[in-house]
Amino acid sequence: MAYDPASSSSDPSSTDTVAFTERMKTYEDYLDSQISDEDLFYLEDQDLAREMVELGFRGRGNALKREDFEFRKKAAETLKKAKSNQAPQVLASEGKDLANFPFLQALAAREKLVREGRLAVIIFIRDYNAKQQEVSGYIDYGHRLKTEKKFDQYFLRKAKLLPKPTDLSYYNWDTQTLKSNSSPNFEVIADNTSGLQFKSKRDRKTIIVDPHTPQTEKTVRRDIVTHEYTQVVLFEHTTHRRT
Repeated sequence: MAYDPASSSSDPSSTDTVAFTERMKTYEDYLDSQISDEDLFYLEDQDLAREMVELGFRGRGNALKREDFEFRKKAAETLKKAKSNQAPQVLASEGKDLANFPFLQALAAREKLVREGRLAVIIFIRDYNAKQQEVSGYIDYGHRLKTEKKFDQYFLRKAKLLPKPTDLSYYNWDTQTLKSNSSPNFEVIADNTSGLQFKSKRDRKTIIVDPHTPQTEKTVRRDIVTHEYTQVVLFEHTTHRRT
């Protein structure tokens, strides 16, 4: 059935228009939807039939111009993307039994805020890897949540969250391997007389990890007492702007 643009809402992001642009992948598809079998029989040329529709000599109502079609399609795609972003977010920690695991409880309590971008968390961990080598390092919690599709494995305790050479900072005490990398959220500042620091890429504030140096008002240091690791420290940095 031919599409009548006059019967659709004038709103390019209306439900009718969204459905229309999903059916019509290209402007040529739209023009073809206006062409009848009778048109093709008499004109004997699909390109000519399309041109006749575009000029208003065939089809229903006032045919959309190419620029109008592209505008409506782009607006509808934007609306569709916005709706998908509004879908309920499934947390990796949701429904997991974290009783007696203080560190995992702390991560779970902050997961939603981190995913929403209202809180940035740097995790310091010191413990032993599968080879019983002592490792330590700083992890960008938000970056790991985005890049690790199976982060729920940590909350299920099927895997143990440990620093990697790709994290903000990594040190293997046995092999003397030292690595550091900036992340989408933090810049590593290693050449500083005050020791290792991190700068938030959002508000340019500095997170100081030295326990003897006071934090800024936007950063809170929390030492997590837990049997899960040798040492765990969370650095919570508030990223939302005050109104």
